[in-house]
Amino acid sequence: MILLDGQILMTSAARRSEEALATLACSQLPRRRAPRVLIGGLGMAYTLRAALDALPEKAQLLVAELHAVVVAWCRGPLAELTGGAVFDPRVTVQQVDVAQLIDAGSGRPWDGILLDLFQGPGTRTDDLHFGSAALERTRAALCEGGVLGVWTEQHDPSFVKRARKAGFQVARHRPGKGGLRHVVYIARAGGIRAASTRGDRRREPERHHRS
Repeated sequence: MILLDGQILMTSAARRSEEALATLACSQLPRRRAPRVLIGGLGMAYTLRAALDALPEKAQLLVAELHAVVVAWCRGPLAELTGGAVFDPRVTVQQVDVAQLIDAGSGRPWDGILLDLFQGPGTRTDDLHFGSAALERTRAALCEGGVLGVWTEQHDPSFVKRARKAGFQVARHRPGKGGLRHVVYIARAGGIRAASTRGDRRREPERHHRS
């Protein structure tokens, strides 16, 4: 379990939405032999593990994580939870804000960008990652048909509006059945809109730990 200011941030016993973020997004990526995926937020590496399991052997994954201690945990006592995901040869981990990597660009656009950052977009929206200008920069960093996956505690209609204005077609998912169910957005840059999962219009309770 990881705590932040006394609140449960995530736990290995409840991780379905973190894994769904990767599986849903990777299933929508453009079909390439060597897709490039940027992940913002390492956490316990469950999103990374699910992405590795879904992607081909020539895939390239770059993980941006702000906190050195989280990287150390995933390379140490937490490594066995994900089969040593951070040690996979397809993976590079950098201690940096993912917004910097998005803004910096690269020689080739990203096929997918996955953001699992604290509470995600919501009433206290993090403009650096989920504001209008940030979404426009993210769209520009993706290839045509590329996918943005976003984890969040609760559905945020204003985020969906901003994403559509930035050039994304957005689908909302609420993984799992019963219990606490968070939201995963899958946003395609200029592609076909993915279908939302059933029952996704229920409102999530206000909690801070993952499911």
